[in-house]
Amino acid sequence: MRRFSADLIYTLEGDAIPHGIVITDDNGKILNVTEERIAFDPNIERYKGVIVPGFINAHCHLELSHLHGKIAQKTGLINFIKEVIFTRGGSQEEITEAMLQQDEAMWNAGIVAVGDISNQTISADIKSKSKIRYHTFIEMVGFDANKAKEILNDAIVKKSAFDTSTSITVHAPYSISMELVKQLKAYSKGINNKISWHSQECDEEDELYKTRSGPFFQFYKDLNINTDTFAIKAKSTLQALLPFMPKKQNILLVHNTYTCFKDVFFTKRFEQNIYWCFCPNANLYIENKLPTFEFFKHSALPITIGTDSLASNHSLSVLEEMKVLQKNIPNLSLNELLKWACINGAKFLGFDADLGSIAVGKKPGLNLLTGLENGFIGKNTQVKKLI
Repeated sequence: MRRFSADLIYTLEGDAIPHGIVITDDNGKILNVTEERIAFDPNIERYKGVIVPGFINAHCHLELSHLHGKIAQKTGLINFIKEVIFTRGGSQEEITEAMLQQDEAMWNAGIVAVGDISNQTISADIKSKSKIRYHTFIEMVGFDANKAKEILNDAIVKKSAFDTSTSITVHAPYSISMELVKQLKAYSKGINNKISWHSQECDEEDELYKTRSGPFFQFYKDLNINTDTFAIKAKSTLQALLPFMPKKQNILLVHNTYTCFKDVFFTKRFEQNIYWCFCPNANLYIENKLPTFEFFKHSALPITIGTDSLASNHSLSVLEEMKVLQKNIPNLSLNELLKWACINGAKFLGFDADLGSIAVGKKPGLNLLTGLENGFIGKNTQVKKLI
C-alpha cells in the first residue's frame, strides 16, 4: 500500500483537494481519497506540486515514430502527406525499434492510454505487451468508390491481427469515398465501433468538397488516383460526412484546424457521441495554424487531446500539447484542461471505468505536475510519473 500527498489533488471527480491523500495498493488501484490531515505520518509520500490522473493521448500514429525529424515543417498539409507517403518506408527493425522507444517514452511522460491510428499490423505485438492501454483504429483509405468493399474487407483482416481493443475507421475526407463511408456505417451497425477521423486540417479539403476543384486534384493526379467517382458536395467536409456516419457511436473529430463556427454549431443536430480532439503542436508543425479555440466554447461536446505522430511533432507528450493550449487559451482553468487531457479521452475510448480520474476502484495512474505558474500550466511545467 502507498500513500501520496501534494499541495493539491485534482481527482476530476469534484473540486481539487488541498493537501489531500491518495491511498493505493501496490498495483496502483485507488483504495481511498481523503482530505484528512496527517501531519507526521512517515509513510506518506509528500510532494510539492499537484497530483493528477494519468494522461490519455486520444490521437496518435505510433507506426510513424521512425519519421521523427524527417518531414519538413510548415509546408502545408498536401506537401506533408506527400512527404509521409514517400518517406514512411523503413525496415521492420527500424520501425519496431522506434515504436518501442516511443511507447516507453509516452509511459514515462505520464500517458496511460492511447487512441492509435494504424494502417498496418506491425504495432500489434508491442501493444499487447505494453504498460499503456491502447485502442487501435484500423484506418481505411481509398478515394475510388469502386474499391470500397475491398478496402473494408482488408481492414477487417487487419483488425483480426490485434488482441487489444480495436475498431475500424476512415482516414480523412480528402482520402475517402462516400461509398467507403456507407460501408463503414453498415459494418458498424449493432456493434461498438468507435470512429476517429482527421477533420478540416486544411482549407483545401473544404474547397474540394464545395467546388470539386483545388490543389487536391493535382495531388490525386500526381499519385495516379482515380477521381471519376467523386461528386461535388457544395458544403464543408464536416457537414457532408457527419450525417452519414454511424449512429450511436463515439466519434472523434481530430485537428479541426479550419473548423468554422457554423460547423461547430452544425454538430448539435446529431445523435452520435461526438468529441473534439486538439493536436496543437501538429497543427503548427504542418500548417503553422491553430484552430479558432473561441468557437469551441459554444459547443457542449467534450474536448480531448492528442499528439498526432512524430512525423508531425517533436515529441509524443500530452503535457507539451497542454502547454500550447494553455498559452493560446489563457483563461482556461487547470481543472478543465485536465479534463481534456484525462477523463474526456478515457470516456471516448471506453476506458473510463479504470482510467481518467482519481476515484476508489480505479487504476488511473498518478502524475505529479510541478512548475505551475499561478495555478496554470506554464512553459516550465514538468510531469513526473508517480505510479
